[in-house]
Amino acid sequence: MPVEPVIQQYLDQLNALTLPPIDQVTPEQMRKSQELQVSETGEEVAQVENRLISLEDRNIPIRIYTPNGQGPFPTLVFYHGGGWVFGSLNTHDSICRFFTNYASCMVISVDYRLAPEHKFPAAVWDAYDSLHWVASHTKELNIDVERIAVGGDSAGGNLAAVACLMAKERKSPSLCYQLLIYPSTGYEEIPQSMIENGQGYLLTTDFMRWFRDHYYRTEQDQYNPYASPILAKSLAGLPKALVVTAQFDPLRDVGKAYAERLRSFGVDVQYRNYDTLIHGFANMYTFVPKAREALIYCSEQLKQAFYS
Repeated sequence: MPVEPVIQQYLDQLNALTLPPIDQVTPEQMRKSQELQVSETGEEVAQVENRLISLEDRNIPIRIYTPNGQGPFPTLVFYHGGGWVFGSLNTHDSICRFFTNYASCMVISVDYRLAPEHKFPAAVWDAYDSLHWVASHTKELNIDVERIAVGGDSAGGNLAAVACLMAKERKSPSLCYQLLIYPSTGYEEIPQSMIENGQGYLLTTDFMRWFRDHYYRTEQDQYNPYASPILAKSLAGLPKALVVTAQFDPLRDVGKAYAERLRSFGVDVQYRNYDTLIHGFANMYTFVPKAREALIYCSEQLKQAFYS
């Protein structure tokens, strides 16, 4: 099946532009570009609050989305995508609002430190430390401690998967679910989807190399399980998972392989691939019906994990 027509039209317009090679674009320029594309059409939710998690050596900004109701609420701790280099609370604001309403849960979006100013594993520690802080302040936040999940898209899906690993290793906090949307989970051999979809579908081979060059300190970092969770010796005992991929995404086979490896260790996993979508579709749900359908499915599965 071909790419969704409205996405193909967008890609045609983008690919027709004369843009500088990605290696000539700075992180600052990319961040400004992404912020200019922020959607202003997010769902209305009962309450939105910006806060700071104050740790001994740093502060981590978070944004708390609260649904209607009294609580204590099931909660999704969410990490935005952006290749660990860009992305913010604002770029994924509409997605967090969507999950708040459609999954009937609190969403806490984490503004983790970005590379290259803060290389691996800074984002990893922000992901875990913010999760641990949330689980340690459930009464204050009006959260149900038995119903805490993690989730994210792309690089955020990577951080969500790694936060699960760290929580298991440290035996805290207890998590009930992981929602991984086209996650970057690492690989040992270049997957077929990177060959098939490495050009022309928004996320390119050159773009992925640009991300890696900014994020990793050395080439060896990519083999660390906290960078590539698929390389972890064991995935046993991790929470139930939903892994969602897109057919025209270089990371399609990476996500599928991670789902299969989770399953091989006895983890309850659902995997769904969307045949007509591309990487980044979560941010397209306002104008791509199939992308909206995918987010509704994610919300339904998350809600079922919370309320079943």
